[in-house]
Amino acid sequence: MPQDLPPVGGYGPVQYKRNLPAPGFRPATLLLAMGAVMTFGFYKLGQGIREQNELAREKMWSRIHLIPLLQAEEDRDLVRRHLADQAREKELLGENTQVYNSGKYVRPTFAVTPSNVTK
Repeated sequence: MPQDLPPVGGYGPVQYKRNLPAPGFRPATLLLAMGAVMTFGFYKLGQGIREQNELAREKMWSRIHLIPLLQAEEDRDLVRRHLADQAREKELLGENTQVYNSGKYVRPTFAVTPSNVTK
């Protein structure tokens, strides 16, 4: 029985690679897609930061515009308290006394204390 031998001219170059398409996307495609997603994300982040800065600016200006109203309300409250204190003092002592030696108005300081103290 004759032995099975390779062909006389040989097989040619040895083919060690399979002719199959590479799975998935090419690296350049993945890199471009990732870059596009990150660019969009940074764009949206920048828009969000701008929006937060604008809201903070609006909040600050609204507080600045409310200061005169709050100051007037506090002044009315101080006048009401001052007149009530003078009336109470006149009722108890019979006359109003000067605490300070100058005729200047001294703004009173009130300390707000909690009604029930817990330890």
